[in-house]
Amino acid sequence: MSLINPSISSTLQTPSDFYASLLQTSLKTKDPLTAKLIHAQIIKLGLHLGVFLMNNLMNSYSKSGFISDAHTLFDEMPVKNTFSWNTILSAYAKQGRFDRAHTIFQEMPERDSVSWTSMIVGYNQMGQFEKAISMFLEMVSARISPTQFTFTNILASCASLEDLNIGKKVHSFIVKLGLSSNVPVANSLLNMYSKSGKPDTTKAVFDRMPLRSVSSWNTMITLYARSGRLDLALAQFKQMSERDVVSWNAMIAGYNQHGLDIEAVCIFTKMLRESNVKPDRFSLASVLSACANLEMLKPGREIHAYIIRTAANDSEPVSNALISMYSKSGGLAIARKIVDRGLVSNLNVISVTALLDGYVKIGDVKLARNFFDSLNDPDVVAWTAMIVGYVQNGLNNDAVELFRRLLSYGPKPNNFTLSAMLSACSSLASLNHGKQIHASALRSGAESSVSVTNALISMYAKAGSIENAKRVFSQVSWKRDNVSWTSMIIALAQHGLGVEAIELFEEMLALKIKPDHITYVGVLSACTHAGLVEQGQNYFGLMQNVHKIVPTLSHYACMIDLLGRAGLLEEALKFIEKMPIEPDVIAWGSLLSACRVNKNVELAEIAASRLLEIDPGNSGAYAALANVYCLCGRYEDNAKVRKLMKDRGVKKDRGVSWLEINKTNHVFGVEDALHPQRDEIYKKMAELWMEIKKLGFVPDTKAVLHDLDEEVKDEILSHHSEKLAIAFGLMSTPEKTTLRIIKNLRVCNDCHSAIKYISKLVQREIVVRDVTRFHHFKDGLCSCGDYW
Repeated sequence: MSLINPSISSTLQTPSDFYASLLQTSLKTKDPLTAKLIHAQIIKLGLHLGVFLMNNLMNSYSKSGFISDAHTLFDEMPVKNTFSWNTILSAYAKQGRFDRAHTIFQEMPERDSVSWTSMIVGYNQMGQFEKAISMFLEMVSARISPTQFTFTNILASCASLEDLNIGKKVHSFIVKLGLSSNVPVANSLLNMYSKSGKPDTTKAVFDRMPLRSVSSWNTMITLYARSGRLDLALAQFKQMSERDVVSWNAMIAGYNQHGLDIEAVCIFTKMLRESNVKPDRFSLASVLSACANLEMLKPGREIHAYIIRTAANDSEPVSNALISMYSKSGGLAIARKIVDRGLVSNLNVISVTALLDGYVKIGDVKLARNFFDSLNDPDVVAWTAMIVGYVQNGLNNDAVELFRRLLSYGPKPNNFTLSAMLSACSSLASLNHGKQIHASALRSGAESSVSVTNALISMYAKAGSIENAKRVFSQVSWKRDNVSWTSMIIALAQHGLGVEAIELFEEMLALKIKPDHITYVGVLSACTHAGLVEQGQNYFGLMQNVHKIVPTLSHYACMIDLLGRAGLLEEALKFIEKMPIEPDVIAWGSLLSACRVNKNVELAEIAASRLLEIDPGNSGAYAALANVYCLCGRYEDNAKVRKLMKDRGVKKDRGVSWLEINKTNHVFGVEDALHPQRDEIYKKMAELWMEIKKLGFVPDTKAVLHDLDEEVKDEILSHHSEKLAIAFGLMSTPEKTTLRIIKNLRVCNDCHSAIKYISKLVQREIVVRDVTRFHHFKDGLCSCGDYW
């Protein structure tokens, strides 16, 4: 900039006006050094004593970042006016240096609205919203009239805090001063009411605005889009005469966030074709997220091409969105290239999870692990994504092992990590591992997380510790959600506590917590296990008529099971025939199982036939039908079914039972001969067998579906897998220790009876988890009440 002689430039300007104009121009050109050159010229000409020119110079210094020079100039000024004080005050406040700003504010001989507003603006910009509001209230008490700028900033603070109480008072003040039609102020009101959860008031303010800016319309569109009212958002969007990128982004993000991904892609396409507005990183990240959800590789690649053509790929959110899109859409190789080329330095939770999930989806957990191992210092998100990948693929032991590494070498686990691990422990039914993770949650404070709490309830329930599940549930009474109630109801039902489950459901309804379809599966299951036919039928009607939940196959299967277990086989068949959807394997299997218990050959043949039409290789159907024939004395038909199984290559599932001792799972089969302590186990079982017979136990030799001598049947029964597991457990654990056994099939009648006697003999609780439920054996009784 040329600093020409002011006398040459204009005969109408004073030298002070001339240099003040130069200072304003230097601010517009963002030349930080010009102010220093002008300052030197001012001193040379002896103009440094004028307040007006010094105020302009100080303003230029402060806005150019030379705040120390501005303060030095302020201190040297022989005469200062309110503008001088406000200039240096505003400089410190906007930099967040409130110690200096507050000192200057207190030293001011006279404060005006600009002084107070400068402090409010500074606090608001630095996120100290409570202090901004406090300063505003002091301003009002000092009878200083706020300006438009004061109101826009204080309303922004109220919006950030969602402080509706102060916001409404500010609104009243605005109306009183006649500023409600001021567009920036009205926009701030819209923003405050919108963020404070008052859509009706927001709309009322919008409707009363005589003039509206693009920002006014954007606020309404964003409000409707975020709340899922995309129809109203689109209506407002269509009414706009002018749209900016925020308008388009609000619609794209709104559709994407509410699962309307096709609509998100369509409106993005419309943005490119019908407007002059260029997408920004938010537009691109949202539309790529939509493509990822839809697993649409072609449009995703077209958007990637657009990003490359327009050089828009300078944002990590966009790069992460590209990784996620390719990972979910079958373009794993491209996603990996983006990572390997270092195009994004910070992978976010979505992209890491998507890439790992992509490998998991194609069944290549090894590649997922290779990617995980290639990450430099992986954060908790990456660790969690890998653990979740293992859990989702049933590799729970690998998940546990990786979690142990995380505790030793990785970052602190978060709520999602703990929830995933609790899910793994649930699948493994490992109470010891689950308790260790519970301890980690307690130490980290994660137990207060609803997701962790719900996972704890499920883990304890599936590990056979219903009392611990109840304890966790009772400790979080203040923050239970639908999942918490549902998890506890299902847990109680599975453990044979059907009446408690129903009482809890009634309590849930009394508290106006709306059940969902999973809750009703739990409630109907509870009625099934408790034999409450009429109550189950009532709940089935309540589900449809009051809560408007359309029954799924799971609900129908519960009802068939409910009727079948109660011996109402004809009613169960009629129920199946009236189903509006095609019965599945579980529906026919429930009826077949009931026929076996009730020895109904005719209906068993119908159920087995229909089941095998759906699943010809279902070994359970053949076995159940053969068992019915055998129980009814039709040994030739039993033999025919078993020969048919052999001819068709259908193999019966081998029954196994296992328990965890000292962090090691010990697995047993019928007549197991592989365990290294086989002889001791068989000896222990023989002793138990003899002792429980003395207590009155009579082996159910009919459970052995072969034509053998009674003595041989007796011996076979004593060597069932769950009995061997119990014998080993009694040998390997201290007295009074609860044994927890898991079986992959249904517990047979003989084992059920024998374990009741064993629990009485050894004075221990024995918990057996079979394929359908838990049995708690204690003092010669079972929690199922012999109804299972």
